Amino acid sequence: MEVKVTHLDGVRFSVQSRSHTILCDQPADNGGEDQGMTPPEFMLASLASCAGFYAMQYLKTRSLADTGVEISVTADKLKPPARLGNFNIRVTCPVPLSEDQHEGLMRSVKSCLVHNTLLHPPQISIELDVPATAAVQS
Repeated sequence: MEVKVTHLDGVRFSVQSRSHTILCDQPADNGGEDQGMTPPEFMLASLASCAGFYAMQYLKTRSLADTGVEISVTADKLKPPARLGNFNIRVTCPVPLSEDQHEGLMRSVKSCLVHNTLLHPPQISIELDVPATAAVQS
């Protein structure tokens, strides 16, 4: 998987993955034009859509529902260091469930790739590419 982000202007960025492009921006009170979600909102959207995918797969494979799942995710801004925490995923199921189905749906949502990534933080490496002519002697 790869995502490429390119600065457009101000605090606005183009986010590209495969053949898809979306905008990332900041609200006006943070110097932006509010033309797209902020990076933390993308993170919540990623968690919510992943949970929704797993929930729908559970319901579809058991012929319980083909549509209608809704997911909301909230999180708090914490510091120091600045980060998101206290995530809450709310799954709204379109159909009544038995106790076993309820437990099964919960297990399925907890299998979400993004959810598991957050529970088991990955190693993150950072590489910096700088043109040779831009190198400054200190």
